[in-house]
Amino acid sequence: MNDSEKELEKLTGVVERIVYQNKENGYAVIEVETGEAEFETIFGTMPFVAEGEVIAAYGSFVNSPKYGRQFRVESYEKQLPQSEDMIIKYLSSGTLKGVGQAMAKKIVSRFGAETFDVIENNPEWLADINGISPARAEKIGEQFREQHGLRNVMLFCRDFFSPSVSVRAFKKWGASAVEVIRRDPYVLCDESFGVSFEKADNAARAIGHAPDSDERIFAGIKYVLEHNANQNGHTYLPEDKLIKATDTLLCADTEKTHDALDRLVAAGVCVREKYDGRQCVFLKKYHDAERYICSKLRMLENTNIISEQKNVDRAIDICEAEENITYAPMQRKAITQAVNSGVMVLTGGPGTGKTTVIRAVVRIISRLGMRYALAAPTGRAAKRMSEATSEEAKTIHRLLEVTFTESDRQHFIRNKSNLLTEDVIIIDEASMIDVLLMAALLEAIKPGAKLILIGDADQLPSVGAGNVLADIIASDTVNTVHLKDIFRQAGESLIVTNAHDINEGRYPDLQTKNNDFFFLPRATDEETAETIAQLCKVRLPKKYGAEILDNLQIITPTRMSCCGVEALNVRLQQALNPPGANKREKKARGVIFREGDKVMQIKNDYDMIWIKDGAEGTGVFNGDIGKIIKVDNQDEELVIDFEGRITEYDYSLLDELEHAYAVTVHKSQGSEYKTVIIPAFRFSKRLLTRNLLYTAVTRAQQMVIIVGDAQAINDMVDNNRQTLRYTSLCERLTDFSDT
Repeated sequence: MNDSEKELEKLTGVVERIVYQNKENGYAVIEVETGEAEFETIFGTMPFVAEGEVIAAYGSFVNSPKYGRQFRVESYEKQLPQSEDMIIKYLSSGTLKGVGQAMAKKIVSRFGAETFDVIENNPEWLADINGISPARAEKIGEQFREQHGLRNVMLFCRDFFSPSVSVRAFKKWGASAVEVIRRDPYVLCDESFGVSFEKADNAARAIGHAPDSDERIFAGIKYVLEHNANQNGHTYLPEDKLIKATDTLLCADTEKTHDALDRLVAAGVCVREKYDGRQCVFLKKYHDAERYICSKLRMLENTNIISEQKNVDRAIDICEAEENITYAPMQRKAITQAVNSGVMVLTGGPGTGKTTVIRAVVRIISRLGMRYALAAPTGRAAKRMSEATSEEAKTIHRLLEVTFTESDRQHFIRNKSNLLTEDVIIIDEASMIDVLLMAALLEAIKPGAKLILIGDADQLPSVGAGNVLADIIASDTVNTVHLKDIFRQAGESLIVTNAHDINEGRYPDLQTKNNDFFFLPRATDEETAETIAQLCKVRLPKKYGAEILDNLQIITPTRMSCCGVEALNVRLQQALNPPGANKREKKARGVIFREGDKVMQIKNDYDMIWIKDGAEGTGVFNGDIGKIIKVDNQDEELVIDFEGRITEYDYSLLDELEHAYAVTVHKSQGSEYKTVIIPAFRFSKRLLTRNLLYTAVTRAQQMVIIVGDAQAINDMVDNNRQTLRYTSLCERLTDFSDT
C-alpha cells in the first residue's frame, strides 16, 4: 500500500453485480457484498472487474441525493474467488465470452479449486470437456490471461502511476506491459500516456535503472526539447544548449549524451540541421510542421486564381455604397489583396480598421460566389469575430472537427484526406497560432483555396511552439498589408493612442483624467493590490453601477507576487465574494471554489455539454469565463454559467478551472473586455516587456485603469526585449522563395 492509500478507507467484498462498465476507460459502478448480507455501491476506474471476484478498494464514502451512499475508488486490488460456487459465478458472469453457467459448472466439476490454474497454464485440458473444442479452449485461456495480465500491470504500476495509465499501457502492450515498463519506464512519457518525466524517473529509480542508462538519457533529451517547446516556444534548440541542459537535468556525462543524441537522430526521433553556422536539433513533429507550413503556403500562392480587377473594384464600390463608407487607400489595398492572393496577412494595431476590412472581404467574396469559413484560435476570439462580422465563426479546432482517441490524443477529421470545402479561410488573432495547429489547418485547406491571416504581430506570440505569424511576415514572402493609420473616432480614444505610443516606444499619457485611460499612482505593491480590490468592490460600482463588474477584467503580467494572478484572485474573492452562510463552497488543490465566484476554463473541452435557452450544445474553451451558480457537494459538481451556457462540472474536472478575477496577459489574448485594470509593479525584466504591456492595454474596449508605479510602466516601454524563440519557419520561407 502506498502512502496515499494509508490515508484512505479500505472496503473489501465480493463483486455481486456490475451496474455499469465502460470497457474503453475502465470506469465502473459495482455492487459489492461486504459480508452479513450488506451491500455497498462503489465507483471509479476498475477495469475488467467481474462478478464473483473479491475486491479490496481504497477510497472514501460520499453521499448523493440521487444515488445515496457510495464509495469513490481511488485504487483497488482484486483476487480470484476461492470457493467452487464463487468460481462458477465468476466464470459465468460474462467475463469469459462463450462460458455460461452450465459450461462453468462442467469446468469446475472437472477441475475444482485448480480451475484457474488450468485455464491460465493448460487451457488445452478444457477440450476434454464435452462442448469445448480445442480452439474454444485456447480462446478461453487467452481471455483469462489477458485479464490476469491487466491485474499484474495495475499491481505493478499502482505505486507509481494512476489506474488509467495502467489501462492504456495494457491496451497498447497487453500482458507484456509490465515487462515493457520495467525495461523502460520512460516510454510512458509519450503524450498518449501523459506521464511526466519526473514520475517516470522516480519509477525508474525504484525499479533499479542506472542513472546513466540509455533509456534515461534518451528520455532526458526528448524531455528537454519538449519542455522548451511547450514552455519557451522553441521548435528546436542549438545542439550545444540541448546537450548542456540535458547534462544538467540528468547529471549525465556529455560524451554519453552526444552518443544518445546521435542514436535518436539515426532512429528518426530527432532531426539535426544547421542554422547560422551551428548544429540545431528538432523533435521530428516540430521539424515536419515547419517544413510543411512552408511548402503548403507556397503551394497555395502558386495555385491561386486571381479575379478580374474590374470585378473586384466593382464589388468594393458596391460594398462602400451599401455600408455608406469610403475605404481608406490602405484598406482598399487590403481588400483587393485578400481577394486576389493565395495567402495574405492583414496586420495592424487597434483603431486601424482591421474589422472593417474583414467585413468588406466577407461581403465581397460572397458576392463573387466564393464559399468561406471564419475561425480563430480560441472560443472568445471566435465569438468576437462573429460579433464583428455578423457571421458564424468557429474555433480552428471546431473548423477542423477535432476528436479524441481513447488515450485523449487529438485527431482532426478534416485533414489531407478529408479537405475543407471552402474557397476562402479567414483566420483572426493569427498571432496565437502555434506551428502544430498551423500545420493541421494548412493540411486541411484544399489546393486553390485562399488563406487570409489577420492579427497584430506586435502582440505576444503563441503559447505553443513557434512564432508563426511573425515568421511569415518577417520572411517577406507573403502579401502583407500593415494598417497604420488610426481613424478619427478611434483616435479620440486615449486607449488607442496610448497603445500605439507604447508600441512605438513612447511613454503613455498618464496625466489626462477626462478620457478612457486612467493612472492611479501607488507607492508599494501592497497598496496597488489593495487599491485594485477597492476599485472593484466600492469605487467603480459606486460611480458606474454594479453592472460594470460584469465585463471588467484585471490583467497582470505574472502569476507570482502580491500583484500576480494567484494573490490577486485570493484578495478579490475575499473582497467581492466572501464566505457566507448561504454560499456553498468546495476546496480543491488548496483553492476554494464558492458560489458566486468568477472562474475561467483553462483548457479546451469539446465534449462538455451545456444548456442555453433550452437548447443543448457542446464545448467550453480555454479562456471562457463564467460564474459559479451552484456548488453541489451531494452530487459532487459545480454548475457554472458561461454567459448563458449552463454547464455542470463533476469535481473530477476542477483541474480545468481557475479563478478569473485576475488573469495573466497571456490568458487574456484573443479576448476583449469593456474595462481593464492593470497593476504596474517591479518584477523580472524578462517578463515586464513592451509587447506585454501593449497586449494588456489593447484588451480594453472602453476603459483602462493602471494602478501602481509609473516608473514600472516606463521601464516596460523601454524594455523592447523580444523573447527569443528558436524557430526555422522564416528562414525556410526565405530559402524557398530563393530557389
